[in-house]
Amino acid sequence: MKMGMRALLGWALMGGGLMQAVAAGPAAAGAVPAPPTAAAALLDRELAAVVNDAQHPLSGLSVLAIRDGKVAYQQQFGLRRIDTAGSGKVNATAPVTPATMFRIASISKMMTTFGLMKLVEEGRLQLDADVSAYLGFPLRNPHYPDRAITLRHLLTHTSSLRDDAGYSWGTDTRLSDVLLPGGGKYGSGAMWAQQAAAPGDAAPGAYFTYCNLNWGVIGTIMERVSGERFDRLMKRLLLAPMGLRGGYNTAEFSPAEVADTATLYRKRSTDTEIWDPAGPWIAQVDNYGVAPPAPPAGIDGYAVGSNGTLFSPTGGMRISAPDMGKVMLMLINHGKHEGKQILKPDTIKLMFSEQWTNNGSNGDTLRGLYHSWGLGTQRFADAPGSGNRLVQGGGFSAVGHLGEAYGLVSTFALDLAGRNGLVSLIGGFGADPDQYPGKYSALVRSEELILTALYRRAVLRRAE
Repeated sequence: MKMGMRALLGWALMGGGLMQAVAAGPAAAGAVPAPPTAAAALLDRELAAVVNDAQHPLSGLSVLAIRDGKVAYQQQFGLRRIDTAGSGKVNATAPVTPATMFRIASISKMMTTFGLMKLVEEGRLQLDADVSAYLGFPLRNPHYPDRAITLRHLLTHTSSLRDDAGYSWGTDTRLSDVLLPGGGKYGSGAMWAQQAAAPGDAAPGAYFTYCNLNWGVIGTIMERVSGERFDRLMKRLLLAPMGLRGGYNTAEFSPAEVADTATLYRKRSTDTEIWDPAGPWIAQVDNYGVAPPAPPAGIDGYAVGSNGTLFSPTGGMRISAPDMGKVMLMLINHGKHEGKQILKPDTIKLMFSEQWTNNGSNGDTLRGLYHSWGLGTQRFADAPGSGNRLVQGGGFSAVGHLGEAYGLVSTFALDLAGRNGLVSLIGGFGADPDQYPGKYSALVRSEELILTALYRRAVLRRAE
Protein backbone atom coordinates (compact mmCIF):
# COMPACT_ATOMS: atom_id res chain seq x y z
CA MET A 1 0.00 0.00 0.00
CA LYS A 2 1.40 3.38 -0.96
CA MET A 3 1.99 6.03 1.70
CA GLY A 4 -0.63 8.31 0.16
CA MET A 5 -3.20 5.54 0.31
CA ARG A 6 -2.29 4.70 3.90
CA ALA A 7 -2.66 8.30 4.93
CA LEU A 8 -6.04 8.62 3.23
CA LEU A 9 -7.28 5.38 4.77
CA GLY A 10 -6.24 6.48 8.24
CA TRP A 11 -7.98 9.85 7.78
CA ALA A 12 -11.11 8.22 6.38
CA LEU A 13 -11.34 5.69 9.18
CA MET A 14 -11.45 8.52 11.69
CA GLY A 15 -14.67 9.63 9.95
CA GLY A 16 -16.19 12.90 10.99
CA GLY A 17 -18.11 15.79 9.59
CA LEU A 18 -15.28 17.27 7.55
CA MET A 19 -15.15 14.31 5.15
CA GLN A 20 -18.94 14.25 4.93
CA ALA A 21 -19.05 17.96 4.11
CA VAL A 22 -16.37 17.79 1.46
CA ALA A 23 -17.90 14.75 -0.23
CA ALA A 24 -21.55 15.69 -0.07
CA GLY A 25 -21.50 19.48 -0.33
CA PRO A 26 -22.66 22.19 2.07
CA ALA A 27 -26.36 21.30 2.01
CA ALA A 28 -25.80 17.67 2.94
CA ALA A 29 -23.17 18.54 5.53
CA GLY A 30 -25.54 20.67 7.58
CA ALA A 31 -28.83 18.93 6.84
CA VAL A 32 -29.00 16.52 9.77
CA PRO A 33 -29.43 17.83 13.31
CA ALA A 34 -26.89 16.45 15.75
CA PRO A 35 -27.51 15.22 19.25
CA PRO A 36 -26.09 17.42 22.04
CA THR A 37 -22.45 18.23 21.32
CA ALA A 38 -20.92 16.00 24.01
CA ALA A 39 -22.96 12.95 22.99
CA ALA A 40 -22.32 13.52 19.27
CA ALA A 41 -18.58 13.94 19.72
CA LEU A 42 -18.42 10.84 21.89
CA LEU A 43 -20.44 8.87 19.35
CA ASP A 44 -18.11 9.96 16.54
CA ARG A 45 -15.12 8.74 18.54
CA GLU A 46 -16.74 5.45 19.54
CA LEU A 47 -17.77 4.54 15.99
CA ALA A 48 -14.38 5.54 14.57
CA ALA A 49 -12.73 3.30 17.15
CA VAL A 50 -14.84 0.33 16.02
CA VAL A 51 -13.99 0.92 12.37
CA ASN A 52 -10.30 1.47 13.11
CA ASP A 53 -9.85 -1.49 15.50
CA ALA A 54 -6.47 -2.94 14.53
CA GLN A 55 -7.57 -6.49 15.35
CA HIS A 56 -11.04 -6.25 13.79
CA PRO A 57 -10.96 -3.45 11.17
CA LEU A 58 -13.93 -2.46 9.01
CA SER A 59 -13.49 -1.15 5.48
CA GLY A 60 -16.31 1.35 5.74
CA LEU A 61 -19.40 2.23 7.76
CA SER A 62 -22.52 4.33 7.23
CA VAL A 63 -24.99 4.83 10.08
CA LEU A 64 -28.18 6.71 10.84
CA ALA A 65 -30.31 7.09 13.94
CA ILE A 66 -33.89 8.32 14.28
CA ARG A 67 -35.14 9.78 17.55
CA ASP A 68 -38.82 10.56 18.12
CA GLY A 69 -39.63 10.47 14.41
CA LYS A 70 -36.73 12.65 13.22
CA VAL A 71 -33.25 11.92 11.92
CA ALA A 72 -31.03 12.69 14.89
CA TYR A 73 -27.64 11.53 13.62
CA GLN A 74 -25.95 10.24 10.50
CA GLN A 75 -22.28 9.69 9.87
CA GLN A 76 -19.88 7.86 7.60
CA PHE A 77 -16.45 6.32 8.18
CA GLY A 78 -13.84 4.61 6.05
CA LEU A 79 -13.82 3.90 2.34
CA ARG A 80 -16.30 2.81 -0.31
CA ARG A 81 -13.50 2.15 -2.83
CA ILE A 82 -9.96 1.02 -2.05
CA ASP A 83 -7.10 1.12 -4.53
CA THR A 84 -6.06 -2.45 -3.76
CA ALA A 85 -3.80 -2.57 -6.80
CA GLY A 86 -1.92 0.58 -5.83
CA SER A 87 -2.70 2.13 -9.20
CA GLY A 88 -2.84 5.67 -7.92
CA LYS A 89 -5.63 6.45 -10.38
CA VAL A 90 -8.00 9.31 -9.65
CA ASN A 91 -11.08 8.09 -7.74
CA ALA A 92 -9.56 4.61 -7.32
CA THR A 93 -9.82 5.29 -3.59
CA ALA A 94 -12.92 7.07 -2.31
CA PRO A 95 -14.53 7.65 1.08
CA VAL A 96 -17.95 6.60 2.27
CA THR A 97 -20.33 9.57 1.99
CA PRO A 98 -24.04 10.09 2.71
CA ALA A 99 -24.70 9.20 -0.95
CA THR A 100 -22.86 5.87 -0.74
CA MET A 101 -25.08 2.90 -1.55
CA PHE A 102 -24.35 -0.58 -0.22
CA ARG A 103 -25.64 -3.95 -1.34
CA ILE A 104 -27.76 -4.42 1.79
CA ALA A 105 -28.06 -8.23 1.62
CA SER A 106 -31.12 -9.69 3.32
CA ILE A 107 -32.65 -6.35 4.27
CA SER A 108 -33.59 -6.54 0.58
CA LYS A 109 -36.18 -9.15 1.57
CA MET A 110 -38.04 -6.57 3.63
CA MET A 111 -37.82 -4.02 0.81
CA THR A 112 -39.13 -6.62 -1.65
CA THR A 113 -41.97 -7.32 0.77
CA PHE A 114 -43.00 -3.65 0.68
CA GLY A 115 -43.43 -4.03 -3.09
CA LEU A 116 -45.27 -7.32 -2.69
CA MET A 117 -47.67 -5.79 -0.18
CA LYS A 118 -48.47 -3.00 -2.65
CA LEU A 119 -49.70 -5.73 -5.00
CA VAL A 120 -51.71 -7.23 -2.14
CA GLU A 121 -53.26 -3.80 -1.50
CA GLU A 122 -54.20 -3.60 -5.18
CA GLY A 123 -55.98 -6.94 -4.94
CA ARG A 124 -53.61 -8.74 -7.32
CA LEU A 125 -52.40 -11.15 -4.64
CA GLN A 126 -53.84 -12.84 -1.58
CA LEU A 127 -51.65 -13.89 1.32
CA ASP A 128 -53.39 -17.21 1.98
CA ALA A 129 -54.08 -18.37 -1.57
CA ASP A 130 -52.24 -21.30 -3.12
CA VAL A 131 -49.38 -19.62 -5.01
CA SER A 132 -49.52 -22.27 -7.75
CA ALA A 133 -52.17 -20.21 -9.54
CA TYR A 134 -49.86 -17.19 -9.58
CA LEU A 135 -46.82 -19.16 -10.76
CA GLY A 136 -48.55 -21.11 -13.51
CA PHE A 137 -47.26 -24.44 -12.21
CA PRO A 138 -48.03 -26.50 -9.08
CA LEU A 139 -45.73 -25.54 -6.20
CA ARG A 140 -45.80 -28.52 -3.86
CA ASN A 141 -43.33 -30.18 -1.56
CA PRO A 142 -43.40 -33.71 -3.07
CA HIS A 143 -43.31 -35.18 0.44
CA TYR A 144 -46.48 -33.23 1.35
CA PRO A 145 -48.38 -33.07 -1.96
CA ASP A 146 -51.71 -32.23 -0.34
CA ARG A 147 -50.43 -29.12 1.46
CA ALA A 148 -50.74 -25.86 -0.47
CA ILE A 149 -47.97 -23.28 -0.14
CA THR A 150 -49.08 -19.68 0.35
CA LEU A 151 -47.45 -16.27 0.30
CA ARG A 152 -47.77 -16.23 4.09
CA HIS A 153 -45.67 -19.41 4.22
CA LEU A 154 -43.04 -17.89 1.94
CA LEU A 155 -42.93 -14.62 3.88
CA THR A 156 -42.51 -16.37 7.24
CA HIS A 157 -39.91 -18.96 6.13
CA THR A 158 -42.34 -21.79 6.83
CA SER A 159 -42.84 -22.91 3.21
CA SER A 160 -40.67 -26.07 3.58
CA LEU A 161 -38.35 -24.75 0.83
CA ARG A 162 -34.61 -25.04 1.48
CA ASP A 163 -31.47 -23.40 0.03
CA ASP A 164 -29.51 -26.66 -0.27
CA ALA A 165 -29.84 -26.74 -4.08
CA GLY A 166 -29.16 -23.01 -4.55
CA TYR A 167 -31.39 -19.96 -4.81
CA SER A 168 -30.24 -18.02 -7.88
CA TRP A 169 -30.12 -18.93 -11.57
CA GLY A 170 -29.52 -17.24 -14.92
CA THR A 171 -31.79 -16.38 -17.81
CA ASP A 172 -31.38 -19.89 -19.23
CA THR A 173 -33.33 -21.38 -16.30
CA ARG A 174 -37.02 -21.32 -15.50
CA LEU A 175 -37.94 -21.63 -11.84
CA SER A 176 -40.25 -24.51 -12.72
CA ASP A 177 -37.18 -26.44 -13.97
CA VAL A 178 -35.77 -26.20 -10.44
CA LEU A 179 -38.87 -26.77 -8.31
CA LEU A 180 -40.87 -29.40 -10.22
CA PRO A 181 -39.92 -33.08 -9.88
CA GLY A 182 -38.56 -34.15 -13.25
CA GLY A 183 -37.42 -30.62 -14.09
CA GLY A 184 -34.06 -30.20 -15.75
CA LYS A 185 -32.47 -28.76 -12.60
CA TYR A 186 -34.48 -30.57 -9.97
CA GLY A 187 -31.71 -33.03 -9.19
CA SER A 188 -32.25 -34.92 -5.94
CA GLY A 189 -34.92 -32.50 -4.70
CA ALA A 190 -32.67 -30.88 -2.11
CA MET A 191 -34.72 -27.68 -2.28
CA TRP A 192 -37.48 -29.35 -0.28
CA ALA A 193 -37.71 -30.42 3.35
CA GLN A 194 -37.85 -34.17 3.49
CA GLN A 195 -40.51 -36.27 5.20
CA ALA A 196 -40.13 -36.42 8.99
CA ALA A 197 -36.47 -37.48 8.93
CA ALA A 198 -35.38 -34.60 11.20
CA PRO A 199 -37.08 -31.81 13.21
CA GLY A 200 -36.91 -29.42 10.24
CA ASP A 201 -38.47 -31.90 7.84
CA ALA A 202 -42.01 -30.67 8.33
CA ALA A 203 -44.97 -29.77 6.16
CA PRO A 204 -45.59 -26.20 4.92
CA GLY A 205 -46.65 -23.95 7.78
CA ALA A 206 -45.18 -26.17 10.50
CA TYR A 207 -41.51 -25.22 10.86
CA PHE A 208 -39.36 -22.08 10.48
CA THR A 209 -36.16 -22.44 8.45
CA TYR A 210 -34.62 -19.26 7.06
CA CYS A 211 -34.56 -19.73 3.28
CA ASN A 212 -33.47 -17.32 0.55
CA LEU A 213 -35.28 -19.32 -2.13
CA ASN A 214 -38.62 -18.17 -0.71
CA TRP A 215 -37.88 -14.70 -2.11
CA GLY A 216 -36.91 -16.07 -5.51
CA VAL A 217 -40.40 -17.53 -5.67
CA ILE A 218 -41.88 -14.25 -4.40
CA GLY A 219 -40.02 -12.25 -7.06
CA THR A 220 -41.28 -14.62 -9.75
CA ILE A 221 -44.85 -14.25 -8.51
CA MET A 222 -44.52 -10.46 -8.55
CA GLU A 223 -43.37 -10.58 -12.17
CA ARG A 224 -46.16 -12.98 -13.17
CA VAL A 225 -49.01 -10.89 -11.78
CA SER A 226 -47.61 -7.52 -12.90
CA GLY A 227 -46.07 -8.44 -16.26
CA GLU A 228 -43.02 -6.34 -15.28
CA ARG A 229 -39.41 -7.34 -14.72
CA PHE A 230 -38.69 -7.43 -11.01
CA ASP A 231 -36.03 -4.71 -10.85
CA ARG A 232 -38.19 -2.26 -12.81
CA LEU A 233 -41.32 -3.20 -10.87
CA MET A 234 -39.62 -2.40 -7.56
CA LYS A 235 -38.49 0.95 -8.95
CA ARG A 236 -42.09 1.76 -9.88
CA LEU A 237 -43.65 0.51 -6.65
CA LEU A 238 -41.17 1.79 -4.06
CA LEU A 239 -38.09 3.65 -5.25
CA ALA A 240 -39.60 6.20 -7.63
CA PRO A 241 -42.55 7.21 -5.39
CA MET A 242 -40.12 7.86 -2.53
CA GLY A 243 -37.33 9.40 -4.58
CA LEU A 244 -34.87 6.69 -3.54
CA ARG A 245 -31.66 6.08 -5.48
CA GLY A 246 -30.29 2.66 -6.35
CA GLY A 247 -32.29 -0.52 -6.74
CA TYR A 248 -31.78 -4.15 -7.69
CA ASN A 249 -29.99 -3.80 -11.05
CA THR A 250 -26.72 -1.88 -11.14
CA ALA A 251 -26.56 -2.25 -14.93
CA GLU A 252 -29.37 0.35 -15.14
CA PHE A 253 -27.83 2.77 -12.64
CA SER A 254 -26.81 6.25 -13.73
CA PRO A 255 -23.04 6.98 -13.83
CA ALA A 256 -23.42 8.89 -10.55
CA GLU A 257 -25.17 5.94 -8.90
CA VAL A 258 -22.47 3.54 -10.08
CA ALA A 259 -19.80 5.87 -8.68
CA ASP A 260 -21.67 5.95 -5.36
CA THR A 261 -22.02 2.16 -5.08
CA ALA A 262 -19.65 0.76 -2.46
CA THR A 263 -17.42 -2.17 -3.19
CA LEU A 264 -17.72 -4.81 -0.48
CA TYR A 265 -14.48 -6.12 0.97
CA ARG A 266 -12.95 -8.78 3.18
CA LYS A 267 -9.37 -9.47 4.17
CA ARG A 268 -9.70 -12.95 2.72
CA SER A 269 -9.88 -14.24 -0.81
CA THR A 270 -13.23 -14.80 -2.48
CA ASP A 271 -12.82 -18.58 -2.66
CA THR A 272 -11.24 -19.55 0.68
CA GLU A 273 -11.92 -19.12 4.39
CA ILE A 274 -8.37 -17.96 5.15
CA TRP A 275 -8.38 -14.51 6.76
CA ASP A 276 -5.40 -12.17 7.09
CA PRO A 277 -6.19 -9.07 9.22
CA ALA A 278 -2.72 -7.73 8.45
CA GLY A 279 -3.14 -8.27 4.71
CA PRO A 280 -4.81 -6.21 1.97
CA TRP A 281 -8.51 -5.61 1.49
CA ILE A 282 -9.88 -7.90 -1.23
CA ALA A 283 -12.93 -6.90 -3.27
CA GLN A 284 -15.82 -9.36 -3.02
CA VAL A 285 -18.62 -7.81 -5.08
CA ASP A 286 -19.60 -4.52 -6.79
CA ASN A 287 -15.99 -3.73 -7.71
CA TYR A 288 -17.05 -1.00 -10.13
CA GLY A 289 -13.86 0.97 -9.74
CA VAL A 290 -12.28 -1.78 -11.86
CA ALA A 291 -15.09 -2.66 -14.29
CA PRO A 292 -18.58 -1.18 -14.82
CA PRO A 293 -21.68 -3.22 -14.00
CA ALA A 294 -22.93 -5.56 -16.70
CA PRO A 295 -26.50 -6.81 -17.24
CA PRO A 296 -27.26 -10.50 -16.70
CA ALA A 297 -26.25 -12.58 -19.71
CA GLY A 298 -29.18 -13.10 -22.06
CA ILE A 299 -31.42 -10.52 -20.39
CA ASP A 300 -32.75 -9.25 -23.73
CA GLY A 301 -34.43 -12.61 -24.30
CA TYR A 302 -35.65 -13.11 -20.74
CA ALA A 303 -39.28 -14.18 -20.33
CA VAL A 304 -40.72 -12.04 -17.54
CA GLY A 305 -42.22 -14.22 -14.83
CA SER A 306 -40.05 -17.27 -15.50
CA ASN A 307 -37.23 -16.71 -12.98
CA GLY A 308 -37.44 -13.87 -10.47
CA THR A 309 -34.08 -14.75 -8.92
CA LEU A 310 -32.21 -12.80 -11.61
CA PHE A 311 -32.07 -9.55 -9.67
CA SER A 312 -31.91 -11.11 -6.20
CA PRO A 313 -35.13 -10.11 -4.45
CA THR A 314 -33.48 -11.88 -1.53
CA GLY A 315 -30.36 -9.72 -1.21
CA GLY A 316 -29.55 -7.57 -4.24
CA MET A 317 -30.82 -4.09 -3.39
CA ARG A 318 -28.31 -1.21 -3.32
CA ILE A 319 -29.35 1.78 -1.24
CA SER A 320 -27.80 4.38 1.08
CA ALA A 321 -28.28 4.73 4.82
CA PRO A 322 -30.07 8.11 4.44
CA ASP A 323 -32.52 6.58 1.96
CA MET A 324 -33.09 3.68 4.36
CA GLY A 325 -33.87 6.39 6.90
CA LYS A 326 -36.55 7.72 4.53
CA VAL A 327 -38.13 4.27 4.45
CA MET A 328 -37.95 4.13 8.24
CA LEU A 329 -39.67 7.50 8.56
CA MET A 330 -42.36 6.44 6.08
CA LEU A 331 -43.16 3.49 8.34
CA ILE A 332 -43.18 5.69 11.45
CA ASN A 333 -45.53 8.11 9.70
CA HIS A 334 -48.14 5.43 8.99
CA GLY A 335 -47.05 4.81 5.42
CA LYS A 336 -46.78 8.43 4.29
CA HIS A 337 -43.78 10.05 2.60
CA GLU A 338 -43.91 13.73 1.71
CA GLY A 339 -47.70 13.65 1.61
CA LYS A 340 -47.90 10.48 -0.52
CA GLN A 341 -49.40 7.29 0.89
CA ILE A 342 -46.81 4.63 0.07
CA LEU A 343 -48.33 1.84 2.17
CA LYS A 344 -51.60 1.69 4.08
CA PRO A 345 -51.34 1.82 7.88
CA ASP A 346 -53.08 -1.57 8.17
CA THR A 347 -50.52 -3.06 5.78
CA ILE A 348 -47.65 -1.88 7.96
CA LYS A 349 -49.34 -3.18 11.08
CA LEU A 350 -49.84 -6.58 9.46
CA MET A 351 -46.29 -6.80 8.12
CA PHE A 352 -44.73 -6.29 11.52
CA SER A 353 -47.28 -8.31 13.52
CA GLU A 354 -46.28 -11.66 14.98
CA GLN A 355 -46.74 -14.47 12.46
CA TRP A 356 -44.29 -17.03 13.87
CA THR A 357 -42.66 -17.27 17.29
CA ASN A 358 -40.18 -19.85 18.47
CA ASN A 359 -41.65 -22.25 21.01
CA GLY A 360 -38.55 -24.41 21.34
CA SER A 361 -39.46 -27.00 18.74
CA ASN A 362 -41.00 -25.23 15.75
CA GLY A 363 -37.98 -23.68 14.06
CA ASP A 364 -34.24 -23.32 13.55
CA THR A 365 -33.29 -20.16 15.45
CA LEU A 366 -29.64 -20.01 14.31
CA ARG A 367 -28.15 -19.72 17.81
CA GLY A 368 -31.12 -17.66 18.98
CA LEU A 369 -30.89 -15.02 16.26
CA TYR A 370 -34.41 -15.80 15.03
CA HIS A 371 -37.01 -15.49 17.75
CA SER A 372 -40.12 -14.06 16.11
CA TRP A 373 -41.16 -13.20 12.55
CA GLY A 374 -43.70 -11.01 10.79
CA LEU A 375 -44.39 -10.94 7.05
CA GLY A 376 -40.94 -10.58 5.51
CA THR A 377 -39.74 -8.87 8.68
CA GLN A 378 -37.89 -9.89 11.80
CA ARG A 379 -39.03 -9.11 15.33
CA PHE A 380 -36.30 -8.47 17.88
CA ALA A 381 -36.84 -9.52 21.46
CA ASP A 382 -35.54 -7.18 24.15
CA ALA A 383 -34.90 -9.84 26.75
CA PRO A 384 -31.73 -10.95 28.56
CA GLY A 385 -30.20 -14.00 26.93
CA SER A 386 -32.14 -13.63 23.68
CA GLY A 387 -29.87 -14.05 20.69
CA ASN A 388 -31.41 -11.12 18.85
CA ARG A 389 -31.24 -8.46 21.55
CA LEU A 390 -29.97 -5.37 19.74
CA VAL A 391 -28.39 -3.11 22.38
CA GLN A 392 -26.39 -3.88 25.50
CA GLY A 393 -28.51 -3.55 28.62
CA GLY A 394 -31.75 -3.61 26.65
CA GLY A 395 -34.44 -0.99 26.27
CA PHE A 396 -34.84 -1.21 22.49
CA SER A 397 -37.62 -3.49 21.24
CA ALA A 398 -37.70 -3.38 17.47
CA VAL A 399 -38.80 -4.82 14.15
CA GLY A 400 -36.97 -4.78 10.83
CA HIS A 401 -34.34 -7.00 9.25
CA LEU A 402 -30.65 -7.93 9.30
CA GLY A 403 -28.32 -8.66 6.39
CA GLU A 404 -24.97 -10.37 5.86
CA ALA A 405 -23.22 -11.21 2.58
CA TYR A 406 -19.86 -10.69 0.81
CA GLY A 407 -18.36 -8.99 3.87
CA LEU A 408 -21.27 -6.62 4.44
CA VAL A 409 -23.27 -6.70 7.66
CA SER A 410 -26.39 -4.53 7.79
CA THR A 411 -29.11 -3.60 10.29
CA PHE A 412 -32.51 -1.95 9.90
CA ALA A 413 -34.18 -1.83 13.33
CA LEU A 414 -37.24 0.24 14.13
CA ASP A 415 -39.22 0.84 17.32
CA LEU A 416 -42.54 1.90 15.80
CA ALA A 417 -44.18 2.73 19.12
CA GLY A 418 -41.25 4.82 20.34
CA ARG A 419 -40.62 6.32 16.87
CA ASN A 420 -36.92 5.49 17.13
CA GLY A 421 -34.71 3.60 14.69
CA LEU A 422 -31.16 2.48 13.87
CA VAL A 423 -29.51 1.85 10.49
CA SER A 424 -26.01 0.40 10.20
CA LEU A 425 -24.18 -0.60 7.01
CA ILE A 426 -20.75 -2.20 7.46
CA GLY A 427 -18.91 -2.47 4.14
CA GLY A 428 -16.46 -5.22 5.01
CA PHE A 429 -14.63 -7.10 7.75
CA GLY A 430 -10.87 -7.38 8.03
CA ALA A 431 -11.02 -10.35 10.40
CA ASP A 432 -13.28 -13.38 10.50
CA PRO A 433 -16.51 -12.15 12.13
CA ASP A 434 -17.28 -15.68 13.29
CA GLN A 435 -14.22 -15.37 15.54
CA TYR A 436 -15.50 -12.10 17.02
CA PRO A 437 -18.89 -13.11 18.47
CA GLY A 438 -21.19 -10.81 20.35
CA LYS A 439 -21.14 -10.65 24.14
CA TYR A 440 -24.90 -10.48 24.68
CA SER A 441 -26.44 -11.69 21.39
CA ALA A 442 -25.89 -13.77 18.26
CA LEU A 443 -24.67 -10.65 16.46
CA VAL A 444 -21.05 -9.93 15.59
CA ARG A 445 -19.33 -7.92 18.33
CA SER A 446 -18.72 -5.00 15.94
CA GLU A 447 -22.48 -4.81 15.33
CA GLU A 448 -23.18 -4.82 19.06
CA LEU A 449 -20.75 -1.95 19.65
CA ILE A 450 -22.15 0.13 16.77
CA LEU A 451 -25.82 -0.36 17.64
CA THR A 452 -25.29 0.20 21.36
CA ALA A 453 -23.32 3.39 20.74
CA LEU A 454 -25.97 4.71 18.32
CA TYR A 455 -28.79 3.95 20.74
CA ARG A 456 -27.11 5.44 23.82
CA ARG A 457 -25.71 8.58 22.21
CA ALA A 458 -28.20 9.46 19.45
CA VAL A 459 -31.50 8.07 20.77
CA LEU A 460 -31.07 8.32 24.56
CA ARG A 461 -28.55 11.19 24.16
CA ARG A 462 -26.34 9.99 26.94
CA ALA A 463 -22.90 11.58 27.10
CA GLU A 464 -21.54 9.69 30.10
